[in-house]
Amino acid sequence: MRLTTKGRFAVTAMLDLALNDGRGPVTLAGISRRQSISLSYLEQLFGKLRRRSLVDSVRGPGGGYTLAKPSTEVTVADIIRAVDEPLDATQCGGKENCQEEQRCMTHELWSTLNDKMYEYLRSVSLADLVERQRQKEKEKGERVSVLEDKRDRRGHTPAAADV
Repeated sequence: MRLTTKGRFAVTAMLDLALNDGRGPVTLAGISRRQSISLSYLEQLFGKLRRRSLVDSVRGPGGGYTLAKPSTEVTVADIIRAVDEPLDATQCGGKENCQEEQRCMTHELWSTLNDKMYEYLRSVSLADLVERQRQKEKEKGERVSVLEDKRDRRGHTPAAADV
């Protein structure tokens, strides 16, 4: 089962946006600088997040992005789904053709794990992540970087991170 950088970066970028909520629109350049995520990659992600009504864009000087709904109403599952990130522990992608076009013996196990993963991700709101991040910052007395873009110049990721 894998969660690629697409899902991780989308959650990180949305967390950054939520941490800066109430200070006006947040620029992708600012998120890119703070989180070390490529600007072009953020543009792709935010296009998808906007289409799923998770963010609003503000044009013009002082423009950027804002949350489209309160952070209490946005879950990690919403963000992952918005960027088309599949979280699937089954070998067959849920099609039940795991082994020689038949359902494998462990299909139910992996299918149940999928349900549990989404159940957990639906239970964690952006507001929860903001609270956790602010607590970390308070304990350390400084702003904590959330994630770093380790892709090469062509945008290739060495390997997707295992969940």
